[in-house]
Amino acid sequence: MDRFAEVEVFVRIVETGGIGAAARRMDVAKSVVSRRLRDLEDRVGGRLINRTTRQFSLTETGRVYYERVSKVLEDLEEADQAALSDSSTLTGTMRVAAPMTFGVMHLAPAIADFLSQHEHLRIDLELNDRFVDLVEEGFDVAVRIGALSDSSLMARKLAPVRNALMASPGFIAKYGRPQQAGDLNGLPALHYTGIAERNVFQVRTPQGDSVAVRPDIRMRANNGEMLRKMAEAGLGFLINPTFISADAVDAGKLEILLPDYGFDAVTAYAIYPPGRNLSTKVRAFIDFLVGRFGEQPYWDHCLDAALKTAK
Repeated sequence: MDRFAEVEVFVRIVETGGIGAAARRMDVAKSVVSRRLRDLEDRVGGRLINRTTRQFSLTETGRVYYERVSKVLEDLEEADQAALSDSSTLTGTMRVAAPMTFGVMHLAPAIADFLSQHEHLRIDLELNDRFVDLVEEGFDVAVRIGALSDSSLMARKLAPVRNALMASPGFIAKYGRPQQAGDLNGLPALHYTGIAERNVFQVRTPQGDSVAVRPDIRMRANNGEMLRKMAEAGLGFLINPTFISADAVDAGKLEILLPDYGFDAVTAYAIYPPGRNLSTKVRAFIDFLVGRFGEQPYWDHCLDAALKTAK
């Protein structure tokens, strides 16, 4: 009885979505995969997978079992690889979660470069603006932007996320270029609903004073890219992260206004579950992202340039 072969078959079935796909991944016959799965279920004394001719789903026992043995299998694969080759070789599968816009605009090219350096590594990526439960959902690492409300998670800072006031050239031509915060009162504005609903914005003057701005909220949305496009169309001014709007500023579709005024800034973190040693691949991935983004991320060049022009 080969317990390791049984466990490996079970993990591959879950990863690939079926017995046939697992057989192709492992380059064995489907009958072998089916037999080993039956042997495993007989050994543990219960069904792990509910399966029909068209689909399968994990039982509750199967889900718990998978969460445990998949980590063990990955650790074993890493140990084997370290013994057989250079310790810098990364193997196995890493599950990553990230917010949608940041993931598409900045994490995607970063992952492409990272995977090109580690050809034996696989990544399962989920882009979603909700806060995933890393432990419950089985993620190895997640990128999170904003405050860290769960103090049980481990975190490492990836980059600051700075906001800037911006508007289209057409908007500026119509309403004029503001010279101070009070000039924004009553003007059409676009508001991101991912933060608290509000009709009053607090901005910080170059002298450090807080000033309340009461614009006319023309549109609210829960996606920064959507609001950027509305700003490009001249529908209102926008306070938006530079990682979303830097390309639009470079292309002349938006201009940064009052660059020496301060707005709420947050932080991008890599977070990972506590309670076990950080795997080699997760540590390497986080180190790579820190090196790629860092304290002066490349997307802030537009704001830095506007600040130099304003001085």
